[in-house]
Amino acid sequence: MKIKDRPEFRSKAAVLTFGPKALVSEAVAIMSERNYGAAVIVSPDRKPLGIVTERDFMRRLLNKRMDPDKTTLDQIMTTDLKMAKADDNLLDWLRLMSNERFRHLPVVDDQGIIISMMSQGDFVSYTWPELMGRLREQARATFDVSPSIVLMIAGVAVFAASVVTIFTQLQ
Repeated sequence: MKIKDRPEFRSKAAVLTFGPKALVSEAVAIMSERNYGAAVIVSPDRKPLGIVTERDFMRRLLNKRMDPDKTTLDQIMTTDLKMAKADDNLLDWLRLMSNERFRHLPVVDDQGIIISMMSQGDFVSYTWPELMGRLREQARATFDVSPSIVLMIAGVAVFAASVVTIFTQLQ
């Protein structure tokens, strides 16, 4: 499945973006008010430069005792961005996000302009029902035993019981 095929991709609110010189305190206030866990830092032409997440605030701001009223987002943002395209395979990205331990994935168009942001939660809503369906199919296949297999197992059991009976009588 492609990222653009997810209902979440089509129904997402606009990506929360800030310029690199925006103050951390401003970003935190807006992110808190709107309940966003991440925001993308963009150039004037809306090309992603970095991302800030709650984890960045904790590790790069609070842990270093920086002042949010004086610190700009470019000082704490993650710049090693992974960015997807709408036509990319959803499961490939979910695997990469899981393996590399990041939860937010900016989606850009062919010109590199931000168009959406997907989270692991958006992708898990796809994989969880699929996983349950596969488990049901596997359970049916496991317990749907054909009569020939049952007869074969019964034959082996009768043979084993006969061998044990004969062996105990010989002793």
